[in-house]
Amino acid sequence: MNHTDKEARKWIESWVHSPCMPRVNDGEVSDPCSILIGGSHRFNMYGNEFGLGKPLAIRTGSANKFDGKVTMNPGSEGGGSMGLEICLQSHVMTSLESDMEFMEFASLSRSL
Repeated sequence: MNHTDKEARKWIESWVHSPCMPRVNDGEVSDPCSILIGGSHRFNMYGNEFGLGKPLAIRTGSANKFDGKVTMNPGSEGGGSMGLEICLQSHVMTSLESDMEFMEFASLSRSL
């Protein structure tokens, strides 16, 4: 609720003047309120075909997975779509799945 546009812009402006990067040690982020996003827009993940058909989604291996990690890649539909792999603890995932407002938003038709 406190993450308004004004607060986000204020934080970004302060970061520009005093940048810092969250650290990950043994799967633990130094600041539990940090958001870390990884991915690569330079590698055509959906352009490779090894005889099994076009990939439906991109998933990473077990390395560098920890609670709160988001990996973002271009979506299979193209046109600026995005695919997200989000690592969350099971109780957090259960809470999200039980939140009807969140699920309605997360399940919006892809044609929008």
